[in-house]
Amino acid sequence: MQSKFTEEDPILTTSAAARMLGVATSTVQLWMESGAIPSWKTPGGHRRTRQSTIQAMLDRAGPLSGSLSGETLVQAPTDPEFLLQGDETYPAAADEARRLAALAASGLVDSPQEERFNRIVRLAATVTGSPIALVSLLTARRQWFKARIGLGPQETPREWAFCSHAILQDAPFMVEDAATDERFRDNPLVLAEPHIRFYAGVPLRDRSGLPMGTLCVIDREPRRLRSAELQGLCDLADIASSEFQSKRA
Repeated sequence: MQSKFTEEDPILTTSAAARMLGVATSTVQLWMESGAIPSWKTPGGHRRTRQSTIQAMLDRAGPLSGSLSGETLVQAPTDPEFLLQGDETYPAAADEARRLAALAASGLVDSPQEERFNRIVRLAATVTGSPIALVSLLTARRQWFKARIGLGPQETPREWAFCSHAILQDAPFMVEDAATDERFRDNPLVLAEPHIRFYAGVPLRDRSGLPMGTLCVIDREPRRLRSAELQGLCDLADIASSEFQSKRA
């Protein structure tokens, strides 16, 4: 016989919770695993939560992205561009859904080119002696370049993005020779134009510390950055992050 508590506060599956919140089931799974949505596992390994938990989230701010440490909750995106489907092959952090929600809210993706970011990539290329420099933003599907120098395409598939690895780091991420690195040697950007061999990227963060993308430099020859070049790249990344934070919706 069903208890009165269960009748008044039903147990929800991840799919049912996703329908209430208006997001993908894979997104709710991520939020539950990260603790953003209080939940528990059944003996079969499936996540469950209470209807009151989801309703409380809706009452506070409508459909939400998860918050891991009490920051302001962000409206969950509805554009598939910013929703995980559950079959992604690129590396991602546990709070990827939250990061994507913040990126969607920023309004930066597909925004017009701006001289302030163009100036940063020109300086990054100059201080590191690199032919290519980019300000990249990572959606669930694309790596889109807010600013670029030395590269023609405006975007690449997310699966090709070296920056997916860079945003997982607290420190600069460097690949000295992509052709000998098992993570990248079969990457289309290594095998064909722009024939990446060297990559260095620094995460660009919003006010909550979430990485929206990177400032990165690329070369067609194996190399490493000298300490002064690396410091210059990090300083420019700090400036770019400040610009992101000032523009965020």
